[in-house]
Order: sequence, then C-alpha cells, then structure tokens
Amino acid sequence: MTGTLPAMRNFAAFMRTPTLSRSIIALLALAIMLLLAVNIAAFVMIKRTEEYNRTAAQIERVRLSGKDVLTLLIDAETGQRGYMLTARPEYLNIHDRALVQLPERLNELEAAMGNDPELKPSLEKVQSLYGQRLELMRSTIDLTRAGRIGEAVGLIRGGQGKALMDQMRVELARIDAVQAARLAERTAQSERAAEITAGVNALAGILILVLAGISVWLVRRYVEEIRAAQFELDRVNAGLENLVRDRTAALTRANEEIQRFAYIVSHDLRSPLVNVMGYTSELEQVGKILNNQLARFEASNPEAVDPEAIQAVREDVPEAVGFIRASTAKMDRLINAILRLSREGRRDLVPEDLPMTTMVRAMADSVQHPVAAVGGEIVVDELPGFESDRLSVEQIFGNLIDNAVKYHEPGRPLRIRIEGNETGDEVEYRVIDNGRGVSARDHERIFELFRRAGKQDQPGEGLGLAFVRNSARRLGGTIDLVSELGQGSTFHLKFPKRLIVGEEGERL
Repeated sequence: MTGTLPAMRNFAAFMRTPTLSRSIIALLALAIMLLLAVNIAAFVMIKRTEEYNRTAAQIERVRLSGKDVLTLLIDAETGQRGYMLTARPEYLNIHDRALVQLPERLNELEAAMGNDPELKPSLEKVQSLYGQRLELMRSTIDLTRAGRIGEAVGLIRGGQGKALMDQMRVELARIDAVQAARLAERTAQSERAAEITAGVNALAGILILVLAGISVWLVRRYVEEIRAAQFELDRVNAGLENLVRDRTAALTRANEEIQRFAYIVSHDLRSPLVNVMGYTSELEQVGKILNNQLARFEASNPEAVDPEAIQAVREDVPEAVGFIRASTAKMDRLINAILRLSREGRRDLVPEDLPMTTMVRAMADSVQHPVAAVGGEIVVDELPGFESDRLSVEQIFGNLIDNAVKYHEPGRPLRIRIEGNETGDEVEYRVIDNGRGVSARDHERIFELFRRAGKQDQPGEGLGLAFVRNSARRLGGTIDLVSELGQGSTFHLKFPKRLIVGEEGERL
C-alpha cells in the first residue's frame, strides 16, 4: 500500500508531460489544408475549363453561322446568275432554297452573338447589306422573267451587287477574326491555368509526401510513448486493484457489521417493547377493575366519590393506555421495517431472465380492486426484459404501484402508466401517475428513512421508497423522481441489462 501512492503520483506526472500528439495533429491538419488547396485548385480549373468550353462552343457557333450565311449568299448569287444566263428553273431553285435558309442562319448568328457590343455593329451592317443584296437579286430575276435581260445584265455590270457582297464578306470576316482572337486568348488562359494547377498539385504532392514521412516518424515515437505509458499504467493498476480489493473488503465488512447491528438492535428493542405492550395490557385490565369497583362504590355511596377520581379512571387512564398502544404499535412497525431492510441487505441476489411485461401486469392485476374502486386504470406497455434478481425487482415495482394507488388525488380518476425502453447497455422504466404529486423540496427527502411528504392521511412508516432506492442500488440501478404538486409523479428507473454477482451473492 505504501508504494502505490508514489507510483500513482509518478504516473500522473508522466501523463502531464508534453507528448507528440499536438505535433501529429498539426501535421495532419496541414496535410488536410494542402489537400483542400489541391481540391480548390482542381475545382477552379474544372470551372475554368467549363467556362472555356462554353466560350469556345459559342465562338464556334458564331463562326460557323457566319460562314453559313456567306455560303448561302454565294449560293443565292450563283443561282441568280445561272438563271439569268440560261433561264433554266433549276438555277432559280438553288437561289430560292438559299433565300429560304438565310433568315434562319442570320437568326442563329444573332442568337450566338447575343448582345456583344463589339460585334453588334458588324451584325447590323451585315443585316442591312443582306437586305439590299436581296432586293437587287430580286430585281434582276424579275427583269429576266420579263424578258428584259439586257437591263438585268446592266444591273449586274454596274457592280453594285459585287460591292454589297464584298462589304458583307468584310464584316463577316471581321466577326470571324474577333472570335478567333477571343478563342486564342481563352486557349492561352486555359493553358496557363492548367500549368498553374499542375504546379500546385506537384508542390502539394511533394509536401504531402514530406509530411507523411514526418508523421510516420512522429507516430513511431508516439507509439513508443504509449507503450511506456501502458507499462506504467499496468504497474499502477496492479496497485490500484489491490487497494480497491482491500477497500471493498473493508466496506463489505462494515456493511455486514451495520446489518448485524441493525438486526441486534431491532431484537434488543423488541424485548422491552414486548414488555411495555404486556404491561399496557395489564394496566388496561387494572383500569377496568378499578372502573368496576368505582361503579359499585358510586352506586352505594355517590357523595363520597371524588369527580377527579372518576375522570382519571374512566377517561385519563384509557386515553393514556391508548396513546401507549399507538406508540408501541408504531414502534413495532418501525422495528419490523428495519428488520426487513436488514434481511434484504443480507439476502443473496439470484440473477435470472425477467419477463417484465408479464410480471408488471400481474402486479397491476393484484391491485385492480382498489384501482377500480376509485374509477382508475393501470396501463402496462410492452416492457423490455433484462437479467436481474426477481424478488428485488418485484418489490421495487410493487412498492411504486402501491404508492401510486395509495396517494391518488381524490375526485380525479386514477391513471397509472408503466412504460420502458432499452438505452444501450441499460433498460429504463417509467412509472407515471396522475396522483397528488410531490413538491420540489421533497423530491429527495421521500427516499430517506422515516421521511414522508405531503398530507399524512395514509398509513405508513416512510420506509417504502427508501427500501426501493436501496434495492435499486443493490441491483446496480438508479431511481429518480420528476413530479409537480397536484399534477402527478413519474419515477424513472434504470438497470443494467445483466446483473453480475460474486460468490457471496453481491453485485460485482
């Protein structure tokens, strides 16, 4: 024992020394930050790539639409000239098909360009020139149909149509050049972003490898520290186990002494109590004899009887005997309760699987008559079972149900509900009633020996709930109360799912 406390102090000092845990956490945090930076860079790169792809697709749509417009204009012009030269309708069909498709292509070009301020003037100019060129082609075709070929040829030779086409080519070429420059700029930006991202990834990869190496080295040192601490902990635990074993044995002996003391005291108290009860009976008989003698003497010589003697014999003595009987009866109940507590503390616990729903419903059925007498009901939900001492559990729930019935609120139908559930390695039960309730200041007092709360209009010694809490603790459980005066009470019970007892029948 003398070497245990210094060992504990050495271990506590060892546990307070700085370890490598903070360094490892810092390195892991730095690695996570690097990974986060890489992910952010990759995300930015993906977004820029998406933006580049969208821009490139839009640029390509503009360029293709511009080329389609120019191609269709050339087709229309070719069909016009072929018709003028040969008067054959198939050339006119080429011209007409081109004119049908041109508005759609111009609309596509306008939609692809959007509200581009740089290219909008060129588009408006193309649309204006297209209208003029279309009108000129329509005039030459109409003149050709009318047989006025010379006039139609004169319009073509005037060079107006060529000038309009050349201007449209220039504007369409300008649109294409602007879009090509934009595409080249976007491509360069994308390539630079890819290079930066690759550099960031490479740097982050190198740093992560370096951090991984440092972390491995630190973890190895940390594992060595843990092994040393575990060795020290095992050494300290060995001393603690001996200390706990000695203290447990001392507590067990003290508890046994207390139980023996309570048992002996209860027996010693009962002997003089029996004498008091016997002499009380004799005094009662003496009182009756004196009363009879007094009655005869009063009948023969009434003026010689003292009124105070009559009052003493007929009123004071019976009243005193009644008080003595009531006090001795109460003392007898208290002694019996103390003996019951002492016997319960010395009884071996016997664990077994308990069908709680069946057990509690049987207890509820046993008090059905007094419950029905006050217009009440007891509802027992499906309850989880557990392994424990049957007699102790029956006494716990029996006391709680009896109390709920005993302390119901007059004038209100009694309602008792018992429910439960599993929580991890424990089972929890709740005994809920709508009775008188308990004020907040008495929530703990009612679990003390010989303590009762509220109006004392029911028989009892104030031992029931003390017995319940003692039994619950023996089973490794707890009991708590949630209550409000005049509103009812809820007793919360918790027990381990499995009761483990030692060779001496006590919970381990």
